[in-house]
Amino acid sequence: MNVTLRQLNAFINVAETGSFTRASDKMHLTQSAVSGLIKELENNLEVLLFDRTTRQLSLSVVGYHLLPQARRVLNEMTLFENEASSLTSLAQGKVRLAVSQFAASSMPAVIAQFAKQYPDINVTLLDCSAEHVLQHIENIEVDLGVGVELAEVDEDDNLTADLLYELPFCVVVPEEHRLASFTEVTWSDLAGEPLITLNGPFIDHVTLELSEDIAHQIKNAPYKVNFMSTALEMTRQGFGVTLCLPYMPEVIDWVSANKLVLKPLSEPVKLRKFYIYQRSSRALSPASMTFKDFLQRYFDDYFTELSQLHMLPS
Repeated sequence: MNVTLRQLNAFINVAETGSFTRASDKMHLTQSAVSGLIKELENNLEVLLFDRTTRQLSLSVVGYHLLPQARRVLNEMTLFENEASSLTSLAQGKVRLAVSQFAASSMPAVIAQFAKQYPDINVTLLDCSAEHVLQHIENIEVDLGVGVELAEVDEDDNLTADLLYELPFCVVVPEEHRLASFTEVTWSDLAGEPLITLNGPFIDHVTLELSEDIAHQIKNAPYKVNFMSTALEMTRQGFGVTLCLPYMPEVIDWVSANKLVLKPLSEPVKLRKFYIYQRSSRALSPASMTFKDFLQRYFDDYFTELSQLHMLPS
C-alpha cells in the first residue's frame, strides 16, 4: 500500500466540495489529475470512496468513515511542519486555540497582550461549544483548548487538563437595590427576586448543591436569555437581577459604569472551573508552550486584581 498525501488531499477536497471540478479548481489541478488521484487511492485501499452517478457524487459508507482519518493525517503533517518550523526560534511559530463561550469573551484581550510581547507568534482563535473544544483537540485541529470542566476528560487518556482559573457565581443588581448594600449576599437572599438567567447548561451548574427552593426559583426564572450582555442590560433597565461570572474585565467595567453592583454569592460559594486542554500524547511546540505560560500568568494577575477589588469570595 502506497498512500500519498496528495491522494488524501484530493480525497478531502472532493468530499468537501462534492465535485471533481470544484476540487480541481481549489487544488489548482486539472479535473483528470484529481480524478486520477482518487482512483489511485481507491486502488491502494481496495475500496470505493465515492458513489458515482451521472448526476451526483457522494461519499460511500467506507469513504464517510475514512474521511475523519484522512483529515487527521493531514492535520498531523501540518502540525509536524509547523513544529519543525517553530523549532528554529522560541519566538516564532503558530498557535491554534479553541475556546468555549465564556472563555472566548476574554481571549481577544489576552491574545492582543501576547502579540505585543511576541509579535512573531501567530495565534488563531476558534470559538465553539465546550464539547467541540475537546473534539478539535482530539482531531489535532488545534494545539490548545480553553473551556469549562468536563467529566469526559477524566475518562480520556488522550487529553490532559491544567486548571487555568475558577470563577465565583455572582449576582448583579442596580446600585439602589436592597442587596447592593449587603456586606455578603447568600443564595437564600435571592428568594423572591425576579431573576434573569442564561439558557443552556449554565443553569445546571448554577443550581447544583443549592436548596430545592432556590434551585426551583432559578430554573423557573421569568427571564431567560442567550447572551450575558442581554441579561446585564435587562438588569440595568430594572427587569430583575442576574447571575453572572466575572469572566473578563470588560464585564466588571460595564457593570460599574452603568450603576450596577456585582456581588459574589456565598453559602455555598460556587465556583466554575476553567481548564487548558491539550493532547497528552503530543509535546507542545515552543510557540504553544510560550502562549500557555503567558495565559497562566495573565489570569493569575487578573484574579489577583479581582481579589483586591473584592470581586472574589474570601
